[in-house]
Amino acid sequence: MVEKINISIEIAERPYKLTVSRDQESVVRKAADLINRTIKKYSDTYNYKDQQDLFAMVALQEATKSLNLENEKEFRDKDLIKRLSELEEILTTHLEGDD
Repeated sequence: MVEKINISIEIAERPYKLTVSRDQESVVRKAADLINRTIKKYSDTYNYKDQQDLFAMVALQEATKSLNLENEKEFRDKDLIKRLSELEEILTTHLEGDD
């Protein structure tokens, strides 16, 4: 059974209480830190007056990263399957030639 723990994180100076698995605690804390750093970066760079705008920009940035990684993974998976098929064909041809 996965052990759950209660943690408190802060995002944009607002506290949030969460229940997470113990092995995900550090990931969640790093994610909150990343969000806070990105909010600060946007706040320092652009003249946003509303926190909602900052959250929207962070969400857009992270969603874009996620979609790009997903597309990259899909491409790699297809490429890997193609290369494995080619390798299998080479091995089959080689092994059949030894008979």
